[in-house]
Amino acid sequence: MRLESIGGLGANVCGKLLGELGAQELGLNAASFSSYGSEKRGSPVKSFIRWCDRDTAIRISSPVVHPHILAIFHEDMVGKLPVTAGLVPESKTILATALEPEEIRDRLRLSAGEIIGIDAERIALESKSRINMVLLGAIAKAAGFIPFAALERLIAATLGKKYPKLLRENIEGARRGFEEGKSQTFQEDGKYPPLPYREPEDDWGYENAPIGGVNPHIGSTVSSDLSASRAGYFPLFLPDKCIHCGLCDSTCPDMVFQFALEDSKGKKRLVNRGLDYIHCKGCLRCVTICPTGALVAALEREHPKKEHLLLNQDLLPGAMEYESGGANSWITGEAYLEEKTRKGGIL
Repeated sequence: MRLESIGGLGANVCGKLLGELGAQELGLNAASFSSYGSEKRGSPVKSFIRWCDRDTAIRISSPVVHPHILAIFHEDMVGKLPVTAGLVPESKTILATALEPEEIRDRLRLSAGEIIGIDAERIALESKSRINMVLLGAIAKAAGFIPFAALERLIAATLGKKYPKLLRENIEGARRGFEEGKSQTFQEDGKYPPLPYREPEDDWGYENAPIGGVNPHIGSTVSSDLSASRAGYFPLFLPDKCIHCGLCDSTCPDMVFQFALEDSKGKKRLVNRGLDYIHCKGCLRCVTICPTGALVAALEREHPKKEHLLLNQDLLPGAMEYESGGANSWITGEAYLEEKTRKGGIL
């Protein structure tokens, strides 16, 4: 099994629980480990789980290249990372989404295999659980041979000790994930070619590492897309209530607020024109600090288009409509205002 996720959604914990499920409840040999860089919310995370018969030893600890079960924890990862690489016709793909299986196939561009859609975000919000618990139940169901009672015992024995007050909610989230997935199997019809799994290029070792250990790859937060790190809620901007005090900009860790100079009583002043949602990770610190209620926590699924909240295209070059390719992908700090921009990032 392979779990494709981002930091903050609990894929690492889900992978550990799947490993324990195989060993403790199913009597199998099991191994699980995660692969990630910085433990920052929004960073890519992979978790790998292997099960085999008790008489067969697991002697490898490499990534799962061709998973029997692939679970993708966030729909917005699709198209930004090769999350479907290595799938084979026998693979079962689980996507946390409200889309139907046929729509999922087109979204993921899958060649063949069983596709399972589960609206994990909605279930987690309704059951007061977490997305990883919902996906845990969906993965157990996709395996085809795991009774829910075994999963319930595992959750009670592990999370129940650490978070006893949330035990009922976690079990409910897993149960709904086990029961509410929508599944459909597709045969190879030439519509989409398989996506091969490739190891990252330019890996360095002692023979080819740059002299002095210098990393020549330039990082850029300007072109980074943090929209996948939002877990259901996002800050909704109500311009009529805004007094342009700038507290939201001061508290925002990712500089997403867009201020533009406007005339006011014969003077120029900076006016808050909304958020750059491509860089907003949904921490909601701005909602907490706003003194007038101009920023409120809202369900993102109820606001699929945010173009009415974005900076007008005529104010700065490079600004664009959300519906035509994502939110404005430039940073509004003074150090960046002179940068040449284009749709999608810095030129």
